[in-house]
Amino acid sequence: MEKEFLIIKPSTVKRGLIGSIISEIENRGIKIIAMKMLWISRSQACELYKEHEKRDYFEPLVSYAISGPVVALVVSAERAVEHVRHICGSTDPLKAETASIRGKYGLSVRKNVVHSSDSHENALREMKIFFNENELFEYEAVYEKEV
Repeated sequence: MEKEFLIIKPSTVKRGLIGSIISEIENRGIKIIAMKMLWISRSQACELYKEHEKRDYFEPLVSYAISGPVVALVVSAERAVEHVRHICGSTDPLKAETASIRGKYGLSVRKNVVHSSDSHENALREMKIFFNENELFEYEAVYEKEV
């Protein structure tokens, strides 16, 4: 099983949508193996978005990430990165499929509900910013049992 990293962003938490986002993930058969609510530090946000540090939107992105509590998750599924990115939809809510998380709940490109890693390598790098190995829980979900 592949792992994927997500963050439910500050405005999403403030809008009371944590449960809705988690339901969208779990209803697709994606297993949550780690989850915590936290207030991201500036250094964590800079590390998370370091690939964008030369871009003009880097500072607003970091400022937004540290503006309120978030929920960080590690999920597990076959082709998890591809699956989660499909469920999340385009970063621009107006271009996202209406059934996607961003299509349903997104307000703008910057306040686009969730962050999800764009590759398996980035998922592993990003989850290490927020989780220790002993915080990831492997278990067999009911739907994974052989019949």
